[in-house]
Amino acid sequence: MKNVLVYSLALVIATAPLLINTACNKSSSSSSDLVGNWAISDYFDGPARSEAVLFKIADTVFVGTGLSDNKRFADFWKYSLDKRYWTKIKDFSGGVRSSGVAFALGKKGYVGTGYDTQVNYTNDMWEYSVDSNGWAKKNNFGGTPRVDAVAFVDANGKAYIATGYDDSYLKDVWQYNQANDSWTQKAGIAGSKRKEATTFTIDGKVYLISGNNNGTALNDIQVYEPNGDTWTTLRKLTNTSDESYDDKYTSIIRYNAVAFVMGGKGYLATGENGSLNSHTWEYDAAADTWTEKTAFSGTARTGALGFTLADRGFVLAGRSGTAPFDNMYELQPNIEDNDQDNQ
Repeated sequence: MKNVLVYSLALVIATAPLLINTACNKSSSSSSDLVGNWAISDYFDGPARSEAVLFKIADTVFVGTGLSDNKRFADFWKYSLDKRYWTKIKDFSGGVRSSGVAFALGKKGYVGTGYDTQVNYTNDMWEYSVDSNGWAKKNNFGGTPRVDAVAFVDANGKAYIATGYDDSYLKDVWQYNQANDSWTQKAGIAGSKRKEATTFTIDGKVYLISGNNNGTALNDIQVYEPNGDTWTTLRKLTNTSDESYDDKYTSIIRYNAVAFVMGGKGYLATGENGSLNSHTWEYDAAADTWTEKTAFSGTARTGALGFTLADRGFVLAGRSGTAPFDNMYELQPNIEDNDQDNQ
């Protein structure tokens, strides 16, 4: 009997590493299994900052406002891949600003909401003309003065500002009509009120991801169909099924992140959820599934900017704690990670 007991104990000890290894492989994969490369790109020529705004007109992105560790900005800059350097344009006429929103319609860019120099919430809107390199005051945003909202443009050429914070968390959605400079309230988002959400547009549909409600990162993704003015909540972001495809989805939920679209796929990077989040995820809208990519290889950050030029995705600026950044990284989603690209 004693020999049987000793043999059984030895068998358990011998097989324990195998059991542990099997369990670990089921729930996670090592970072070396992930595909994607982050390459350092052209540094921003203006002062380092976070909480800036960005809009894109044709093949040029325009970046401005934001804050450093001790000041807010009103400067604006433009960048294109053919020139590979930043050019300063006319300062934002609305004054220093941070945590606002921006969008573009045709050859005009629009900037509004956010904190002003007195750290008041704002709802003013300003239009930038490429042709004149000048700003013009437009009708105020139709909702309450706010910060940390999102802005997006649908396939019909209509722009929207949604969600945010005005001493309360918000879920309202407003559409801008450029032709008559007017705002119309549309259907509110389907889920919780929030600020610091993230959006991208794929095949004419707008996807709104996560965000912050009372300090909690929200566990949802919603899609907006502009033709029906409807919001639909898709599958939860965290691991809520018995299948293996979403075992690691818990690292998707976050706020103050960036997003961009390449090759018909959405990408989510940076941001925070209790701590800074460097996990990078690729979204397949047709399947409503996510694939993890190589983690963002710059210093972890929040309050950055994400954009696409020539179907290439970039992350710019942001901050870690109170330290702002002026660097820019490009995600190459389908090649192996190369540490030399980060130097």
